[in-house]
Amino acid sequence: MSYPQASGSGSTTRYPQQKDNRKLIYGILIAALLGTWAYIIFDKSKNRETVTLLQSKITNVDSARNAIQQEFLIVSAKADSLTQNNLQLHGDLADKSAAIQKLKSNITSILKKKNASEGELAQAKQMIGELNGKVDGLVAEVDRLKGENQQLTTEKTQLTAEKTQLTADKQNLEENLNTAKTEKKQLEEKVDVASTLHASNINIAAVNVKSSGKEKETTTAKRADLMRISFNLDENRITPSGTKDIYVVVTAPDGKVISEGGTFNAREEGTKPFTSKVSVNYEQGKAIPVNFDWRQSDKYQQGDYKIEVYNNGFKIGQGVKTLKKGGLFS
Repeated sequence: MSYPQASGSGSTTRYPQQKDNRKLIYGILIAALLGTWAYIIFDKSKNRETVTLLQSKITNVDSARNAIQQEFLIVSAKADSLTQNNLQLHGDLADKSAAIQKLKSNITSILKKKNASEGELAQAKQMIGELNGKVDGLVAEVDRLKGENQQLTTEKTQLTAEKTQLTADKQNLEENLNTAKTEKKQLEEKVDVASTLHASNINIAAVNVKSSGKEKETTTAKRADLMRISFNLDENRITPSGTKDIYVVVTAPDGKVISEGGTFNAREEGTKPFTSKVSVNYEQGKAIPVNFDWRQSDKYQQGDYKIEVYNNGFKIGQGVKTLKKGGLFS
């Protein structure tokens, strides 16, 4: 290195004055430090802002989740109450209830996620709205059906009351009808009894018939050839006109009914043999005379012959004819 020569003798050597750069360096270092601190402060500020935004976003998400959760709990409780109060849902109602339960399950799955996204929460909120609509629809349908059921129950109660009344009316009618039938039967029986003819003036004569045909009444058994029976059928205003059957029962002195095998139904005695059946043309309200002859193939017995007259199953008259043994010249 060369240095400039000093001019003149005895003169003091003078060197160039060096610059002091430390201040500049210090300034640069301080500026750099300040810049670093500013950056750090700015970065922390940005981080805090970011954290604040994230926290705000998380808070908003949590708030939205809580709101959605609360809304879901309300509509879910409504759905549960509906299904609990209507356990027996059938047909279309059962299908709607199943759809509601499926929708609830889907919403629950989203809300259980700890890190559910905004999109998922939005989807859950949309499904909650759909769920609410379905629940309201099902509630309305159930209410409508309940109303109809109540109406049907009212109508059923009314019909039951009407049926009970009709049953009572029917029972009353049947009782009245039975009473009427009984009264009719009693009346018919009375009419039947009242329409039975009555025989009066019963006369029984033993007749001896001569070879010449001349007839003479007799009281002896050995001379009797026939019995002539006569009586009057008294007037009866109830008995209709027409042919009336009169049954005559003759009981011999030995207690046996003289009969050829014919029988009729007597009201008190039951089936009874008769001796002769006489058909009379009766005219209502008039007395009709009746007479007929009765013969027997055997000889007449001495003693009492009892003659009974029947009409309509009732005995309407009777008489007795006594035949004597008779003497040698009787």
